Amino acid sequence: MARLLVALSGGVDSAVAALLLKEQGHDVHAAYMRTWMNEEGGRLLGECPWEEDVVNASGVAQKLGIPFRVINLIKDYRERIVEYLVDGYRRGLTPNPDIMCNREMKFGVFLRQALADGFEGVATGHYTRRRDNADGTADVLEGLDCNKDQSYFLALLRQEQVQRAWFPIGHLQKPQVRLLARNAGLPNAARKDSQGICFLGKVNINEFLALYIPDKPGPIVNAAGAIVGQHRGLHRYTIGQRKGIDVPSNADHEHYVVVAKDFETNALHIAFEHPGLPGLYAGEARVKSLSWLNAAVSGERDLLVRVRYRDPATPAHFIPDGAGGAHIRFYEMQRGLAAGQVLALYEGEVLLGGGVFC
Repeated sequence: MARLLVALSGGVDSAVAALLLKEQGHDVHAAYMRTWMNEEGGRLLGECPWEEDVVNASGVAQKLGIPFRVINLIKDYRERIVEYLVDGYRRGLTPNPDIMCNREMKFGVFLRQALADGFEGVATGHYTRRRDNADGTADVLEGLDCNKDQSYFLALLRQEQVQRAWFPIGHLQKPQVRLLARNAGLPNAARKDSQGICFLGKVNINEFLALYIPDKPGPIVNAAGAIVGQHRGLHRYTIGQRKGIDVPSNADHEHYVVVAKDFETNALHIAFEHPGLPGLYAGEARVKSLSWLNAAVSGERDLLVRVRYRDPATPAHFIPDGAGGAHIRFYEMQRGLAAGQVLALYEGEVLLGGGVFC
């Protein structure tokens, strides 16, 4: 049996993770990661009920009879996630704070704290699975609930992190998790799932970014080259965006979509969407900063890829460039590939790693 620290978020998934580990006979402790103050410059930002989260997490720990504490990681979160988020948007990218949060916070700072305190690993409520191999390595597999699989968010983990990670609910369907929580009398069994940016909660991203990046208005240009409006700042938009452009549709009720951001002219380019629209649909892409959970894929081959969390895995041809990146040729056109987002790479149900669109 192992001595494990469970990251209790206040939600039902991590609560059931702790429940199952205790039932299996492990020495289970729990901690809540305090990462955000939800206030910047004297302004309250969005909904981040961390105090309610702590009450729920503490209630679960008390019900299970396991030690509980709150770990203050606010400084680390600001340095590793907030600065990454703001810098990315400032440079015209579309960052993925949820993926970075897993690598840098849950299985980074939090894991290191756990190991320093004598724990053998950390457990979370991710819908994903870990497979231990005969050679001593470990793989991450998709969760069996295809509607909740969260393996995509772990695409940038490293082997040393995977070996210390426990995913107790990855073999379950969400309704089963709810049922286990109710049967065990957990106080948060019926609590709704959290939404929003990792640890920031339901924060309006433009309101958040306005505290760090000043607006720089410029022209909105359509496919014919005509100026049809004015944007407030290119950092407020991403490729494929439909809502919030504030340019009316045409007589045929076609809606505009963002296809390019030109930082040299400070122009936002939009067009009416149609299949194969240049700038919006792509048959190939490049990724950089490849990261592998286990052995690296060194040669050219077909793999499954996922371009964003909710998109299904799709076949593509992977061609490494020898410089830590790769050229990806999709067998089906992909929509809205934004620089800064993460491409997850799979072989069957095994998560191999990921790279950043560039």
